[in-house]
Amino acid sequence: MSLRVAIADDSLLLRQGIARLLLEAGFDVVAQASTADALLAAVREHRPDVAIVDIRMPPTHTDEGLRAAEAIRAEHQGRVGVLVLSQYVEPAFAMRLVTDGAGGVGYLLKDRVEDIDDFADAVRRIARGGSVIDPEVVAQLVGRRRAHVPVDDLSEREREVLALMAEGRSNQAISDRLFLAPKTVEAHIANIFSKLELLPAPDDHRRVLAVLAHLRV
Repeated sequence: MSLRVAIADDSLLLRQGIARLLLEAGFDVVAQASTADALLAAVREHRPDVAIVDIRMPPTHTDEGLRAAEAIRAEHQGRVGVLVLSQYVEPAFAMRLVTDGAGGVGYLLKDRVEDIDDFADAVRRIARGGSVIDPEVVAQLVGRRRAHVPVDDLSEREREVLALMAEGRSNQAISDRLFLAPKTVEAHIANIFSKLELLPAPDDHRRVLAVLAHLRV
């Protein structure tokens, strides 16, 4: 069955453009909305697999979309994934999405929509309960300098692996991206968890969320 998606953006052109791209990629776009309230109503009616929402929606264009995403997660208890789109890198908003430790969530810059294969893959991963955080947001979280914290003890290669983990990449994907043997990636991940004092969890999205939470300011 095609994954069911609801889309909310106050820009008609962008909203319809995303819908067209997803339809061409094999998704079923069950609803489109121009306000956060309309999205909440559409999700209750259609129960999509994933709700995609612009972070800044009417009337104030501040965080209405983010608050709608949080409401969907609270109301539907993980049965509806949420993907928040943003025009700018806003790590604090991204962290609001992941601090509850649950999966099925994503935060991407709108520029990522242009690569339909990556965008469609991100939506599918969120529908499966995974987590997707934009690489530019991850880079700011990982690269942020503060008073000494455990992440400062990571080697350069471990930081690269951590950044890819935080994007939601599997061990195999990390191996392919960094041209490393799978066992080498496993060793780097074991070192990361040891240095960050995090116990590795069996499912990838909890592993990613634990790392992101540890990096939160």
